[in-house]
Amino acid sequence: MRITLMLFFCLTIINGFSQEKKAWQWLEPADTFNAKRARLLGIGGAAAYGVTSVGLYSIWYREYELGPFHFFNDKFGNNDEWEKVDKAGHVVTAYVESYLAFQGMRWAGVKHKPAVWIGAGVGTILQGTVEVMDGFSAGWGFSKMDFLANTIGTTVFTAQELLWKEQRMMLKVSNTRPNYPSTLIPGRNGGPPLTVRQIAHGLYGDNYLEAFIKDYNGMTVWASINPSSFLKLPETSRFPRWLNVAVGFGADGVYGAYGNVYTDANDSYGLTSIPREKEYYLSFDVDLRRIRTRSPLLRTVFQGLSFIKIPAPTLEMSSIGKPKFHFFYW
Repeated sequence: MRITLMLFFCLTIINGFSQEKKAWQWLEPADTFNAKRARLLGIGGAAAYGVTSVGLYSIWYREYELGPFHFFNDKFGNNDEWEKVDKAGHVVTAYVESYLAFQGMRWAGVKHKPAVWIGAGVGTILQGTVEVMDGFSAGWGFSKMDFLANTIGTTVFTAQELLWKEQRMMLKVSNTRPNYPSTLIPGRNGGPPLTVRQIAHGLYGDNYLEAFIKDYNGMTVWASINPSSFLKLPETSRFPRWLNVAVGFGADGVYGAYGNVYTDANDSYGLTSIPREKEYYLSFDVDLRRIRTRSPLLRTVFQGLSFIKIPAPTLEMSSIGKPKFHFFYW
């Protein structure tokens, strides 16, 4: 009786996996070009592009003065803008957009090489739209360095696909928002004092979703490298193919683009006593795409989460401080 129940239980699980696979089979890439999927991607992509562009203008640019198209000089050098973390963010964003567009093309059955170039084109167009909007904003301008960072991101994606037909190095991001202190900073012109926490929230936003994108003090940009993809391992090897080594870059003490001076409607606030520093990291990571599963749904979920760095033990090296070890860093 007990053996019968165990067999019934096992058959139920197997049947469940089989049904799940059939239910989500449409998530698998098409073997040949699928016109219906391509139309769906085209219509959906165009709609998302339009809505995102209008939303970006409404949220970011509408309240600022517009003017003739112009360029903006934020070249690398001393007093780096946002300690270069914003440039690293441009690299990752262009990379992710290119990779996701490529995967969409493959899902629609587009052949590999055309899908690669379409992905790179989409990443270039999406990031280029932001740069053009900056170009017409009186407070900013078209940044050549941002454009270069975007190009690096699409190139990292394109070169790997053309060379290896896979991404052996994924660009990823993580963000743990610092616990900003309640130290009061007086206004320079007699305005009400603000805490460091209030200044940080004024710069980077109050909610975590906004801070994940904007808070340069908590953001870390990663190059996550998969060693097994470079090794000719036999199928019997026990080396985990999902294990990655990741190097990261971030910053701390950043309360302004070029210096720690914050200005709001009431006054300006100097945080010059807080040192700005660049941070470098060495850690382990997980390439979720290389975890074997028969589930199309899980594969899709893993693909979508593959740009988020997995928390792991991490060695941190600062430009002004001593090395630190984090047992669990994200």
